[in-house]
Amino acid sequence: MAEQQYTEDNIRSLDWKEHIRLRPGMYIGKLGDGTSPDDGIYILLKEVVDNCIDEFVMGAGKTIEIRIKDKEVKVRDFGRGIPLGKVVDVVSKMNTGGKYDSRAFKKAVGLNGVGTKAVNALSSYFKVESIRDNKLKYAEFHVGELITDSDIEETSKRKGTKVSFIPDEAIFKKFKYRNEYVIKMLKNYVYLNPGLTIDFNGEKYFSENGLKDLLEENIPQEDMLYPIIHLKGEDIEIAITHSKSQYSEEYHSFVNGQHTTQGGTHQAAFRESIVKTIREFYGKNYEASDIRKSIVSAIAIKVMEPVFESQTKTKLGSVDMGGNLPTVRSYINDFIKTYLDNFLHKNTKIAEVLQRKIMQAERERKDLTGIRKLARDRAKKSNLHNKKLRDCRVHLGDMKKERRLESTLFITEGDSASGSITKSRDVNTQAVFSLRGKPLNCYAMSKKVVYENEEFNLLQAALNIEEGTEDLRYNNIVIATDADVDGMHIRLLLLTFFLQFFPEVIKEGHLYILETPLFRVRNKKETIYCYTEEERISAIDKLKPKHEITRFKGLGEISPDEFKHFIGNDIRLEPVMLDKSISIEDLLSFYMGKNTPNRQEFIINNLKVELDKVVE
Repeated sequence: MAEQQYTEDNIRSLDWKEHIRLRPGMYIGKLGDGTSPDDGIYILLKEVVDNCIDEFVMGAGKTIEIRIKDKEVKVRDFGRGIPLGKVVDVVSKMNTGGKYDSRAFKKAVGLNGVGTKAVNALSSYFKVESIRDNKLKYAEFHVGELITDSDIEETSKRKGTKVSFIPDEAIFKKFKYRNEYVIKMLKNYVYLNPGLTIDFNGEKYFSENGLKDLLEENIPQEDMLYPIIHLKGEDIEIAITHSKSQYSEEYHSFVNGQHTTQGGTHQAAFRESIVKTIREFYGKNYEASDIRKSIVSAIAIKVMEPVFESQTKTKLGSVDMGGNLPTVRSYINDFIKTYLDNFLHKNTKIAEVLQRKIMQAERERKDLTGIRKLARDRAKKSNLHNKKLRDCRVHLGDMKKERRLESTLFITEGDSASGSITKSRDVNTQAVFSLRGKPLNCYAMSKKVVYENEEFNLLQAALNIEEGTEDLRYNNIVIATDADVDGMHIRLLLLTFFLQFFPEVIKEGHLYILETPLFRVRNKKETIYCYTEEERISAIDKLKPKHEITRFKGLGEISPDEFKHFIGNDIRLEPVMLDKSISIEDLLSFYMGKNTPNRQEFIINNLKVELDKVVE
């Protein structure tokens, strides 16, 4: 084997935009097309909005205007405006920004001077406009290259900063902003910043009660075990309740207005402090899992110069509160020990309800202890000896940190379908779990069934969701079933499993449906895969007169070579989303309960509507 040469010619120096475009994952986590809430296009939006939020926190500007039309994003704040002589530098020179000066930004989110540079470099068009002191300056860029640098001119516009950008389709393939994800992000901003108004495409969002409003958005009033406990300090705010129906723990955690979806030091301290305070209040050494079972809660803290574990700022590292203040852990512990304890002493009825909930959880846990042990042993043995789970390499070594957001588990039916996906998958990031037959309809059943049913038990173990999603092994969980009646039935049964026992998987945007083509239309020169009847007709028109049509009846009929197209760069995923106007209980009881006549009427009525569309 010839020796690989290593000379001066192998050494390259990249400028700032080349490095961002070459390694975008270092700056925005992952790419994606907008199907997932943590796809890169939402990180680009967040980076720009974060700067507007920092202006609001510093007392400059109470409104942020955001417009997204087609693929262009426009964000306008009414803050102080970028100093006019630095407009170009702050969006195109690394390690340049006002947040290095703690006198100007005390508790800001973006502290490393990278955010807007990444947006600029990853956009096919980027424009920044600053207005201050009745003067205006703007600059325009193409993939980070400056194309227009305006002179400073007089203006009567209100002060502030406006950023417009179009994500580069060469990087974000066939992307599309989903309003549901954008609205959820913006609502979190207003919950964390009472007094702030965000105007998104003409719809205004505002919050008076902070994290209390956030919990009310995420849990129906009728499902709350007791009224929300809402406590605030100078640099901390918490909200807590317990769900009547949910089994697992649910946390919403924030640092300086940043949604830390992966938790971190503050969330761990929050969980520990709740347990410690409740044990001391009741004088009982309750199990931590019994205290936290079914909890729905939120915490927001503000710290000086937070240290995040990645550029996307989704997990907080170990930091001090700033100045001579204690560590985050001790600060949170002291606050909860004082304020939560005082609340429970003053609100004895809530304290009694909470204790009954803990004792009920304790009884249920003890009833399940033996079953859980047998189930865990069975899961460990099965993982070693069967082929239900074909895991991926993302959990090995350094790759875990680098590509965790890309980790995907496909849940398939049968050996043929799982075999095709297994042979064509990316073994670094894509895993496959194979079902045997149809899962159990678990509606209205207790958590006990998860441990007693082999399919559910092994799936729970594969996902590592017994205690919630904090240590979820795969960021994306994809239901991959045939596009026929049996496949749809299996899909419904799996959705019921997640809604019944692990709704936070759906709430946090981890669950998807894999779309696979129904038809293949091809001739000697071209092959077109069609996902709808309309696409089939269009393909036939394009490939006339000589062509052949294949109807895919099941995933097992698609060869591994072809499957690579459907689970690779061109993968089509439909996110599973909850309509907050309908409770999970009502949803499950209608579709999976024993009201067969009502469902039959619903199916017939909707079938008539679809037939009318076809006739038209």
